Amino acid sequence: MKLTRKLVLAKAKASDLESVKKLNCWGCNLTDISIFSQMPNIEVLALSVNSISSLSSLAGCRSLCELYLRKNMIPSLSELSHLRPLTRLRALWLAENPCCGSDLSQYRLTVLRCLPRLQKLDNHVVTEDEIALALMEGEVVTTPPGIAQNQLSTNGLPDAETENDPLNYNMEETNKIREELGMKPLARDKFPSLSSPSTRESKPSMKKTHALDAILLLLRDLDEDELHVVHTATQNRLQTYTLGTDMLNHSLQTLKTADIQH
Repeated sequence: MKLTRKLVLAKAKASDLESVKKLNCWGCNLTDISIFSQMPNIEVLALSVNSISSLSSLAGCRSLCELYLRKNMIPSLSELSHLRPLTRLRALWLAENPCCGSDLSQYRLTVLRCLPRLQKLDNHVVTEDEIALALMEGEVVTTPPGIAQNQLSTNGLPDAETENDPLNYNMEETNKIREELGMKPLARDKFPSLSSPSTRESKPSMKKTHALDAILLLLRDLDEDELHVVHTATQNRLQTYTLGTDMLNHSLQTLKTADIQH
């Protein structure tokens, strides 16, 4: 079944497509959702329990914050490449689709690597450590065949060829951000081979480095308002460290004074 303009306006009780911000089409037996290419302002979209197999029509929904796709017919995680431009997307429910496979842990890491801005996936909160781990162990999601077959990356190589080397991808992206912030670039040994046994052994000790890299990767996608939020949160966090240090120094000085008096 094709989702039509008439059906959208009736469900949303709206007069035009551009004014629709929220839409619930749960269980409508939908197969064609191309209408969303005409709905750039949609923010919350419920499409669970349908027969949707392609997400290409959602690529232009730049205001989308929440997307519910549980129990559809999405065949491959490559469809997630259409959601990469949606920088405001924070909640995604994709469970019970063919693309999820049987290894749910790897599935989750792969989704988070493709969409690291998510705050909730399949109704479970995404943690900072998960994002850091996903950048290292999640599989690379490439664009579906035929969509960007002739597109070239900045270094002249096909996108798929570049993305299939997650090591180079992460290093290049992270070091670009580090350069912009005046930080030293990471050496290649910061990103050991994903198949190396030593990688699994050193996970705990590398968590903080991975978390920092994940944050730096995300900074480039934030707008001015979001950067102000990060700036404020960082200042508040730094103040707690400063207060803690001041209190420790004060305590040490008090003990030192008491010791001298005795």
